[in-house]
Amino acid sequence: MKVLLLGSGGREHALAHAIKKSPKLSELYIAPGNSGMALEGSLVDLDILDSHALIHFAQEKAIDLVVIGPEAPLVAGVADDLRAAGIACFGPSKKGAQLEGSKKFAKEFMADCGIPTAAYGAFCEANPAHDFIDKHPGALVVKADGLATGKGVYVCSKSQEAHDAVDEIFSGKFGSAGKEIIIEEFLEGRECSFLVLRDESGFRTLPLSQDHKKIGEGDTGPNTGGMGVYSPSDVSDKEYQEMFDIAQQTHQGLIDKHIDFRGVIYLGFMLCEDGPKVLEYNARFGDPETQAILPRIDSDVLEHLSAVAHNNLSESPLQVSKDASFCVILASKGYPGSYEKGKEITGIDEANKVEGVYVYHAGTKREDQKLLTNGGRVLAVCAKASNLSKAADKAYEAVELIDFEGKYYRRDIGYQVLK
Repeated sequence: MKVLLLGSGGREHALAHAIKKSPKLSELYIAPGNSGMALEGSLVDLDILDSHALIHFAQEKAIDLVVIGPEAPLVAGVADDLRAAGIACFGPSKKGAQLEGSKKFAKEFMADCGIPTAAYGAFCEANPAHDFIDKHPGALVVKADGLATGKGVYVCSKSQEAHDAVDEIFSGKFGSAGKEIIIEEFLEGRECSFLVLRDESGFRTLPLSQDHKKIGEGDTGPNTGGMGVYSPSDVSDKEYQEMFDIAQQTHQGLIDKHIDFRGVIYLGFMLCEDGPKVLEYNARFGDPETQAILPRIDSDVLEHLSAVAHNNLSESPLQVSKDASFCVILASKGYPGSYEKGKEITGIDEANKVEGVYVYHAGTKREDQKLLTNGGRVLAVCAKASNLSKAADKAYEAVELIDFEGKYYRRDIGYQVLK
C-alpha cells in the first residue's frame, strides 16, 4: 500500500512510526511532516487544507490510503473531497467532525442520543452569558465553541473567573472559534480518555489512557494541548462497561443521524460518583494519547486504518499488549503562552537507546544540520515496559538525556496512580 499521512505533530509522528512497521506498506508520504518524521517516510510540501492539491498528489502517486491526523482538515471537509474523488480516506466526514468542531453541535448530539454530560447553556452574545453565570454561582466551565487547539477551555472556580473568561473569548482571542460559547456545570471526578476506531460496521476500543492537560504540577495553571499521558488508565470493570455503553450509544447515534464517520472517536470522560459523563468529543486521535496508545497495539495498525476507510473494521481484530506505556511532553519555556523558538536540541539519539523508549517529534525543525525547537510542545518522550512504574522510570531517564534551552516538563505525570 502507498499511504499519504497528513499532519506535522507528535500524534502524526506516532502514526507514521506505527504505519511504517506494517508489512503491507510499500511507500509512506507525509505532508507536511516534521524533522523527526523524515526518518519514517518521504516529506511532501502540501497544504493539508487544499483538497485540490491533495487529490492531485494522491492520483499522481497512486495513493491507496490517506490518513488525516489533525482536526482542521477534517472540520474543513477534506475527507469528503478525497472520497468524492475515489480516494480511500481514514477520517470522518465534515458533518461527523462537527462533534469536535462545534461544542454546541456535540452537546445537541448528546442530548438527542441520551448521552450523559454536564448541563450547559450556549450563547452568541456576552450579556446573556453573564446573566447565566449570575444565576449559576459556583464552579463553571466556559468553552469557546470552535477549534482552539485545546486552549479554549476555562475551568472557573469562582463566578468572576467565568465572567472574565466570557469577556476574553468574546474579545476575539480565538477568532471565529469564539463567536459562540458554551457554559457548563463543573463536574467532579477523574478524567479518562476512551478512544474507539469506528466505521459503519462497528467500533473497536483502543487502550485506555489518562492525559494531563494542565501546565503545572499537581494539575495547576492553564490548559495545554497535553503535558503527558499514561496507559492503561486505572478504571473499574463497572466504569469501563459504562463508558463502553456510551460509546455504543454514540456509534448508534451516528447511524441514526446518517453521519459518515470513518475514523477515531475520542470520548473524554469525567468519572463522576453517579457514573461517567462525556466532557467532550474529538474526531481524531488525541495528542499526546496517541503516542502512548499506539505502542500498545500489537496488531497491524495500517491494516486497521485501511479497514476503517473501507467500512470493514468488523473484519479486523485488534490485539493489545499487556505492557504499560508512559509519555512525558518536553515543552518550550513560556508555553502555553508566548515562547521562543530556535533553541538547539541535543540528546535524542541517546534517549532512544534507553530500553523501550522512543522520542516523537512535535515542534522541531532542522536548520544548518542542527535540530531546533519550533513549537510550544517540542518532543514526546515515550516508554513501554511491563508495568507503569517501570515505564515511568525509563521515560524520565530518557528525558534527562535530552537538553535544550528553556526545556520544561512535568515531573508528576501519573501521580494519581504512581503514588
